[in-house]
Amino acid sequence: MPPEAADEGDSVVHSPSQTFVESTNVWEFMQTYGIEDYEALIRRTTTNIDGEPRSGVDWFWDTLPDYLGIEFDEDYDRVRDDSDGPQFTDWYPGGRINTAHNVLDRHAARENPSRNQVAVIWEGEPGDVREVTFHELHRQANQVANYLESRGVGTGDTVGLYMPMVPEVAAILYGCFKVGAIAVPIFSGFGVDATATRITDAECSVLFTGDGFYRRGEQVFLKGTADDAIAEAGHVEKTVVFDRLGASDPDSPAEIDWHTDRDRWWADAVAERDDTYETKSLPADQESMLLYSSGTTGEPKGIVHTQAGALLQAAKEIYFGFDHKPHDRFFWVSDIGWMMGPWMLIGNHTFGGTVFMYEGAPDHPEPDRFWNMIDRHDLTMFGISPTAIRALRKHGEEWLMDHDLSSLRLLGSTGEPWDTESWRWFYDHVGGGDTPIINISGGTEIMGCFLMPMPIQDLKPCTLGGPGLGMDIDIVDREGESVRDDHERGFLVARDSCPSMTKSLWRGDERYLDEYWSTWDDLWDHGDWAQMDEDGLWFLHGRADDALNVAGRKVGPAEVEAAAIEHPAVNQASAVGAPDETTGTAVVLYVVTEPDVAETDELRAEIRAVVGSELGKPFRPREVLFVDAFPKTQSGKIIRRAIQATYQGEALGDMSSIENPGVLDDIANPR
Repeated sequence: MPPEAADEGDSVVHSPSQTFVESTNVWEFMQTYGIEDYEALIRRTTTNIDGEPRSGVDWFWDTLPDYLGIEFDEDYDRVRDDSDGPQFTDWYPGGRINTAHNVLDRHAARENPSRNQVAVIWEGEPGDVREVTFHELHRQANQVANYLESRGVGTGDTVGLYMPMVPEVAAILYGCFKVGAIAVPIFSGFGVDATATRITDAECSVLFTGDGFYRRGEQVFLKGTADDAIAEAGHVEKTVVFDRLGASDPDSPAEIDWHTDRDRWWADAVAERDDTYETKSLPADQESMLLYSSGTTGEPKGIVHTQAGALLQAAKEIYFGFDHKPHDRFFWVSDIGWMMGPWMLIGNHTFGGTVFMYEGAPDHPEPDRFWNMIDRHDLTMFGISPTAIRALRKHGEEWLMDHDLSSLRLLGSTGEPWDTESWRWFYDHVGGGDTPIINISGGTEIMGCFLMPMPIQDLKPCTLGGPGLGMDIDIVDREGESVRDDHERGFLVARDSCPSMTKSLWRGDERYLDEYWSTWDDLWDHGDWAQMDEDGLWFLHGRADDALNVAGRKVGPAEVEAAAIEHPAVNQASAVGAPDETTGTAVVLYVVTEPDVAETDELRAEIRAVVGSELGKPFRPREVLFVDAFPKTQSGKIIRRAIQATYQGEALGDMSSIENPGVLDDIANPR
């Protein structure tokens, strides 16, 4: 039994009504193709048909473009060419397509009613709101495309997006797609070194940035960081600066350096351009985006996505997993620099859907900011990380009581394993006890999900449902043998390619093969511990490469943390390893308690006992240390390596991804 679900065992918490099931897009798909139930759906789309290897995967990805209404300019010759193995599969060879046509041009066509549909609703942290229609977004993207071509940027050239989260990021992304350029989104929270590393690796000649943005009531200046990163990296010849803070006004108190030969304001460089452009028709495997891994460990990896692959994966997941409906308003807490930013835009805009963007912090000016926005904007889908929910849960459900969240149809989550109590809080208090949590897991490397519940499934706390449609996923032991049906914990792998799987890594095949394909023959090693229970529901147990080896026995930090959170006084936990003369490695547990909890030695002993009871005595923490908060990325992930390095007195390395660097002092001086 997965430790994340230990409290509620194998009990089902969410069971959709038959009326709801029959209203879903995935149910309609099943009826169209005579698929009788969920298990048959997964078999049909991920494995063999009539004993033919890979025929189910091929059938699904061949069926998908027509079923979802995705338009190729020229049809492909066959669904794939895998003559070089799954590592280098060429999907839709011979086909020509452009993502921008599918997500924007056709919706903005004069004869299309979607022309005046709102594509983006945006709210700034101070409370300012903008709505951008598909027609307006189309004009902006055309202006971006014309600007890029005026700078000599064309097919295969890289363009950096180091931008605040404003609607213009969609116009820049789609403008890059239109000309065949490779968009390189960079997280707006990165510092100089992390930004420079990505510019250097991608060799961007044009960088879009902003003067800054608002965060917790303060102005955060982005332009200066961009300037320093460009000075360190080189390559950038032209910078386009979006005026978010009003710095272009001569009377503005915002002080930014200006490089006359390189910098131009958005209003001058883009907004004055011709707003018509003929979108290029491109090969299906033409690179569309270069997305970097988060950089929280090691050298960031440049993940290469294609025009057809990223489009089809994001559209599939939004349509089936998140059951896209025409009236939906979709909000996922993300930055354009993380995969979920482009994913949310591309997936929803494929169907003319509305995306909600928010600029600022989740607890500004009060901890009810998200609940307030869901209420005011009638948002129907809300996605967030488990860590962010744990932080919001600490403020209490009273912050939700004055807000009507009944517009929500679905909840979403990703980033890390849940604990049962936080999952239930999200389900009961945010979702009202009847809204499914579509808890997904995959990664930047596939622009989507390996695991994803369908809205027709029963759900237990913390589950990820099962394999995504068209994804041949398994759980194997150290020898590469499947242990999925034995309900054993093992390694999450992919037995086949998918259209959105990275073509390779930006700087060559050797690291790509070593990172993902070297553990077993023809199996993609995703690095996660996974398990399927007796009812066919899948769970994750954290990163396999983060395992703590205590006296020769391995445990994932996420398992220790989940066990600790079972104690009612614990709100959040982070487990790290420390050298130990007896066991080799000892567990050290940092804890954020619930409000008004006394941090006593008795509580430490109780937490140690809970972990020992759940996981076994060897894994009882050697120390339990109390802190007020953990270092996190803006997307809500705890940066465990920063905690471990602080504990051991080691150099922190690049900490530019930390959203709240001030908490490192707290980590260094725990109670």
